[in-house]
Amino acid sequence: MTDDMLHVMQWHNGEKEFSPFSDAEMKRRQSAVRGWMAENNVDAALFTSYHGINYYSGWLYCSFGRRYGMVIDHEKATTISAGIDGGQPWRRSTSDNVTYTDWRRDNFYRAVRQLTPGARRIGIEFDQVSLDFLRQLEEALPGVAFVDISQPSMWMRTIKSAEEQKLIREGARIADVGGAACVAAVKAGVPEHEVALAATGAMVREIAKSFPFVELMDTWTWFQSGINTDGAHNPVTNRVVQSGDILSLNTFPMIFGYYTALERTLFCDHVDDTSLDIWEKNVAVHRRGLDLIKPGAKCSEIALELNHMYRQWDLLKYRSFGYGHSFGVLSHYYGREAGVELREDIHTELKPGMVVSMEPMVMLPQGLPGAGGYREHDILIVTEDGAENITGFPFGPEHNIIRN
Repeated sequence: MTDDMLHVMQWHNGEKEFSPFSDAEMKRRQSAVRGWMAENNVDAALFTSYHGINYYSGWLYCSFGRRYGMVIDHEKATTISAGIDGGQPWRRSTSDNVTYTDWRRDNFYRAVRQLTPGARRIGIEFDQVSLDFLRQLEEALPGVAFVDISQPSMWMRTIKSAEEQKLIREGARIADVGGAACVAAVKAGVPEHEVALAATGAMVREIAKSFPFVELMDTWTWFQSGINTDGAHNPVTNRVVQSGDILSLNTFPMIFGYYTALERTLFCDHVDDTSLDIWEKNVAVHRRGLDLIKPGAKCSEIALELNHMYRQWDLLKYRSFGYGHSFGVLSHYYGREAGVELREDIHTELKPGMVVSMEPMVMLPQGLPGAGGYREHDILIVTEDGAENITGFPFGPEHNIIRN
């Protein structure tokens, strides 16, 4: 046994697990990378991000301070995992896998060298590689030129295949299940975390019931009340819901690395007139935004038109983020398809197969009439002649003043 084999080995254990994606689908994704490599004279691609490895292999790693990777060359594709993960990375990867033992710091780089013999140009994800990581790659692979694959890969991911759309539809359906559980748990005197636990539990059980095999990880709920609604990503607390509170429902099922979401403004028991007026105006922006999503529409133009609506009500100064974003392999701690965000500085044209949200939000600070964060959120699949809204949970005051 060579010295390298003491540090890098095949550690296959068991059989390949169920995947929602066919072999043809995964080959399609990897072939797109190889096409880009051929056009740009690149010998191999080294993906190191959660989303990159998950998209091209089907496996989502748990970092815990270790390096992970996936090498795609012109003939094969191989994930690189640490020994602590056993055979799970191989079972979850549609491709091959090598395992490195992590009692020496350079074993990950041994694996990379082993999988890229003779490579002179290697694609890496510039937006994921720190200066320290780049230095280590340069030391491990002397003479190799590194080129960016993060942007080309992002554009590959923005158009969702029919198989991806099917999975995303399931995610939207299950987000609605979480929303119903959330609403059923809401009442004055109940703390935020209890509502969130009810919603998350309902989604996890529905995911488990819906697939032959699935890893149940990362599904979560943000349920905010009162002042906590001022941020879209504020964590759950033990604040107790009070009658008359503005509430923000946010359910996020994670299925095979794919993120979907449902977000709604609610009120507990009743809503005052000022809050109702702001809520209805935000709903009007949301409805208009849904109408604007179609093939050929530019992200920036959608944002500018919706800005005009807020401006006429003097609410634009309270808008806190963009109007929506792409959906797919992403999460609250990894991934982003930043080229498809509904912002004034993104001029991307929407195309069939893209999946985007519409999620206008305004936040009025504490002390002002109607204080709180108002947000609605639906997911749409762009079609050849329009867009299909795959979110079913109702929005607006006629549905979401909760009196339990």
